Amino acid sequence: MGAALSSSASGRRRGRGRRRAPMSEINVTPLVDVMLVLLIIFMVTAPLLVAGVAVDLPESRAETLDQNMEPVQLSIARDGAVSIDDVVVADGDLPARLEAIAAAPQPPEGRRVYLRADRSLDYGRVMRVMGELNRAGLNRVALVSVGDAER
Repeated sequence: MGAALSSSASGRRRGRGRRRAPMSEINVTPLVDVMLVLLIIFMVTAPLLVAGVAVDLPESRAETLDQNMEPVQLSIARDGAVSIDDVVVADGDLPARLEAIAAAPQPPEGRRVYLRADRSLDYGRVMRVMGELNRAGLNRVALVSVGDAER
């Protein structure tokens, strides 16, 4: 009996006496598990974010609205030449052309005009063209510039 006790006590001492070497590898299994769960969550929720509410619209015999009206592109080149939709317009013809554009059928939200002007132009030149736009009744004018990504 004494031998049994001594052998079991020495066995415990041996087990405690040995130390494990520190683990020098990274266990990526938990990381992969978490990433797969997140991937599944995003795959399930992403289609729900873009989907709208399904509405069954009634039929009508009314004509569809023309919502594909392109905005008027008005450009002022470096030399001061004005062009409407890539067609050069003389300074004397500009008011008549703008009035014709304003008189044409327009969408309910109004006619949009995109004004592009060269950065080296005189401020007064751009303001004269904007004054002609205002006088013709074209008040929805957007000044187009170049963003940082386009440079």
